[in-house]
Amino acid sequence: MTESPIVESNEAILRIAKDVWWMLLVRGIVAVIFGIVAIAWPHATVKVLIVVVGVFWIVDGVTSAVRAIQARKVVQSWVWWLAAAVVSVAAGIVLFAWPALTALAFAYLMGFWAILVGILEVIGAFQVMANGGQWIGAMVAGVLAVLFGLVLLIWPGSGITGLMWLVGGFAILFGILFLVSAFQVRSAAKRAGVV
Repeated sequence: MTESPIVESNEAILRIAKDVWWMLLVRGIVAVIFGIVAIAWPHATVKVLIVVVGVFWIVDGVTSAVRAIQARKVVQSWVWWLAAAVVSVAAGIVLFAWPALTALAFAYLMGFWAILVGILEVIGAFQVMANGGQWIGAMVAGVLAVLFGLVLLIWPGSGITGLMWLVGGFAILFGILFLVSAFQVRSAAKRAGVV
């Protein structure tokens, strides 16, 4: 009988922390920059918003996929990270495939994206939490994503300027949470002597 190569423990998570902490950092930086761009140009057209969000979703998805693939031999939660990455890349591709979306359709797409990615982040955070890993940042980011998505689905017609401010504020907060998570993971790995 062969033993599964997947180990769910804080020690295993810390072993991969030296390889993945910087991806959380990149994800946070990209989100903060995207949020600043969205707030700096609140009167942008829907087409500009679609391009900016499409690029963000694809970069965010690729970064998440790399993190998931690097973690696959160590933690089971990599599946949830990869699923969230696929959702982000697919949503970005949808935006580029249909650049003539209306503001309302775009708000709904963003709402569904946020809810789905948020749920996947929360599930992954629960798995990490169950094994003593650094889970708080991912959990808070996931919950905020779900709340953000619900706001967009409940009040989708807030206008493009309102949407830009909402999207920008969410992206900055989301990015800050990932920046904090990156440094928490790196710090825990340093304390454990793996970095």
